[in-house]
Amino acid sequence: MDDTQVIRQHYDASVQSEWDRLQRFPFEFAVTKRFIDRYVMPGDRVLDIGGGPGRYALHLAEKGCQVTLLDLSDENVRFAQEKAQASGLTITAVQGDARKADQFVAGRFDCVLLMGPMYHLLSEAERALAVRAALNTLKPGGILFVSFLTLNGGSCYFMDIDPALVLEPGEAELLRCYLENRTYNGDAFTRACFIAMKEILPFMAQFPLDKLHLFGQEGITSPVHSKLCASDKRVFDRWMDIALQTCEREELLAYAAHLMYVGRLQI
Repeated sequence: MDDTQVIRQHYDASVQSEWDRLQRFPFEFAVTKRFIDRYVMPGDRVLDIGGGPGRYALHLAEKGCQVTLLDLSDENVRFAQEKAQASGLTITAVQGDARKADQFVAGRFDCVLLMGPMYHLLSEAERALAVRAALNTLKPGGILFVSFLTLNGGSCYFMDIDPALVLEPGEAELLRCYLENRTYNGDAFTRACFIAMKEILPFMAQFPLDKLHLFGQEGITSPVHSKLCASDKRVFDRWMDIALQTCEREELLAYAAHLMYVGRLQI
């Protein structure tokens, strides 16, 4: 079974869990929405490549955008359509591969989200194919949002959820990459890419984009995420405010499990 089949089966089997994930990780959802909402306006045509079960797609549809969701998983596509209908919203949802996104949709979009696919394309060449396909769907001057799962995300998860995972033989290669500061491509929760933070900006520099932002989608909260989520509302809200205010500070980016690059397509 090739990587694409493995990843597709993983998400076909975990749709509800993936839908619930952003409820379990409220800092990531709130910080990311703040940046998306800064650029995506009501009435915009938005393409959500790798949009999963539709959390962001439905948020943008509710905002009044014309949203198309493209995902590798048939079950994610079905779930997103059903959620939209149940909420009285309209989205277009199609199954397809991010590396060929421009072959599945027609026309050009004001904004394109490229998030989940970059977590699972295991070579730089494949990741570049996905970005180029996304750019082919974007209007000149349009905004591209690209999300990466960071190498630090693995260590943050270990520290927050189960510190003893550092002793597991199956985690040895990921930890070796972490210690050597090089991207890990291989087995994790499914086949996954944990990118070294130092590689993100050089990778994105090859495309005709003007960088607007690089920010930590959880801000500084990842290593103690569970403890913060268990705090009372006043404490939680204050840490949310701190995360929002500091998420772009370069020296703090390593605290995040996910980094998002935001760029404008050159005219």
